[in-house]
Amino acid sequence: MIKLWNTRTRREEVLQPLQPGRVRMYVCGPTVYDRAHIGNARPVVVFDTLFRLLRHVYGAENVTYVRNFTDVDDKINARAAATGRAIRDITDETIGWYHADMDALGAMRPTHEPRATDYIGPMISMIEALIARGHAYAVDGHVLFEVRSFPGYGGLSGRSVDDMIAGARVEVAPYKRDPMDFVLWKPSSDDLPGWPSPWGWGRPGWHIECSAMSRELLGETFDIHGGGIDLQFPHHENEIAQSCCANPSGQFANIWLHNEMLQVEGKKMSKSLGNFFTVRDLLEQGYPGEVIRFVYLQTHYAKPMDWTAEKAAQAEATLRKWRAMFRDVKPGKPHVRVVSALSANLNTSLALVELRGLATRYDMLRQGFVDNLEEYSGSSIQQVRAVASDFLASAQLLGLLLPELGGWDQASVDLAPFATALAEARAKAMESKDFSSVDALKSALTAAGAEVRMSKSGVEVLPGAGFDASKLPVL
Repeated sequence: MIKLWNTRTRREEVLQPLQPGRVRMYVCGPTVYDRAHIGNARPVVVFDTLFRLLRHVYGAENVTYVRNFTDVDDKINARAAATGRAIRDITDETIGWYHADMDALGAMRPTHEPRATDYIGPMISMIEALIARGHAYAVDGHVLFEVRSFPGYGGLSGRSVDDMIAGARVEVAPYKRDPMDFVLWKPSSDDLPGWPSPWGWGRPGWHIECSAMSRELLGETFDIHGGGIDLQFPHHENEIAQSCCANPSGQFANIWLHNEMLQVEGKKMSKSLGNFFTVRDLLEQGYPGEVIRFVYLQTHYAKPMDWTAEKAAQAEATLRKWRAMFRDVKPGKPHVRVVSALSANLNTSLALVELRGLATRYDMLRQGFVDNLEEYSGSSIQQVRAVASDFLASAQLLGLLLPELGGWDQASVDLAPFATALAEARAKAMESKDFSSVDALKSALTAAGAEVRMSKSGVEVLPGAGFDASKLPVL
């Protein structure tokens, strides 16, 4: 049973798919004119994790996830004018960048990734329906949605229309009947993208895109709509209004999920503060995508998160250790406690706590500090293997320790010979009572950032925090 906090109803609700056994989810995607910054990446990781959970619970074939690309926008037009490049070249290139950067974070591709320019026809049809039903009006080549025609406007953000007007600086165009009315269609000049419409040559407003694409791919009503909290108003509020008015028999989205914003080292990310980073910036600085993802998962999606170098260093050390410990393991099934944590309003921070606990239990069982674990039957060896398999499956449910994300941890460096050498040195020292060679080798390994574990059952050498293979001693 999956429970999610519904922003619209302001309570936690059990996910009950409209079509039993099948889940449909829409998440607002990027406007493709530049690299995605690390704030843009947070909803990608959040909803990728939810996508993985839904696929685990309902089966991969029973989950449909749609995330759009906005490829018609004034920012794109401005970039084309400034560079002299064709708009399609810019959007194609940016989508390629986006895919590469999100792939590096371990994000799965959604089921559908519609481009707005491929759905102009459905947008025009929806606008025509809104006009026919008295919810929109055309003037001077523009079409605007009449906000006061929808009594439920403001329900998502919890504000009345009058309060919104009083609390905001709204530029009132002369063709607007009300300051809150928003654009569905606008005219285009010869040097801007445009399409023929009943209101003349023009292009869609931003908000109508998601309403039209979600209806085409998911239907008039679907299960989950997600995005960053910055989209709650006006984008999502406007989506609800136009979708419910264009499709009176539908409810648009049953559950609304919003992730909170991201800071950097305790401050709002800003170019003026010098703390503005794209995902590509971090990757090129040497942060593995898996490490970036781990940092995101440490904070519950509904809380503001803070990207810090210290968190990244700790995440890297943990992932190095886990990759070394579970290198030759095959995944089993995700542990029930990890699945339960994710099912409780996508509590990734708790899921990581459970994952750490599972790793500790595995380590203790393997070293003989625990005789048996009640939930696992069989011999100690079988239990060790079972715990390891469940740990790996649990990590991969979170998008961690995936084979395609490996390599960065210098897995090609085999530390087994160092463990063997240390074990042999210890055996000789036990006879000679001279442990200087043991201490010297152990100190050299520690200086290289390796973690040395010596117990009655044997010797292990694992990559630790700040591991640097170039500093390993020569055997």
